[in-house]
Amino acid sequence: MNKIELIREDITKLEVDAIVNAANKSLLGGGGVDGAIHRAAGPYLKKECETLGGAETGQAKLTKGYDLPASYVIHTVGPVWNGGNNNEEELLEKAYRNSLKLAAMNEFETIAFPNISTGVYHFPRELAADIAIKTVRDFQQDNEFPRKVYFVCFDDDNFNIYNQKL
Repeated sequence: MNKIELIREDITKLEVDAIVNAANKSLLGGGGVDGAIHRAAGPYLKKECETLGGAETGQAKLTKGYDLPASYVIHTVGPVWNGGNNNEEELLEKAYRNSLKLAAMNEFETIAFPNISTGVYHFPRELAADIAIKTVRDFQQDNEFPRKVYFVCFDDDNFNIYNQKL
């Protein structure tokens, strides 16, 4: 049975098949969760990312987890919020869906998502949570994997939003 669970935690500490990295287009590390994942995974993550040729908004690419407790990292590029008139909602949905597709293709039992695009990309948090939850629920209806999806919130604001919506 597919299941969703909300947790307040540092995503780099989770023992899951894959954690999702809210990456920038270079995939080579940055601020926020992206930088934290790269620091925790160690230098081999960046070396593997250098071979991937970056990613466009909405795409997802897979690497090993290296020094993370998670076996793999799914790097996805969420949209920068520009007022909502540049397909931001569709692009955020694509980032979640493409990450889920990679997890399903690899038969990952568990996957953990951060709050994609809600930090320095300024995507409205309530709207982002609605898109994330709907995309995961829709995907789970038609796919066996991943069996368990974690929404991982680092801060109280996102945690409270997700808690209310779930």
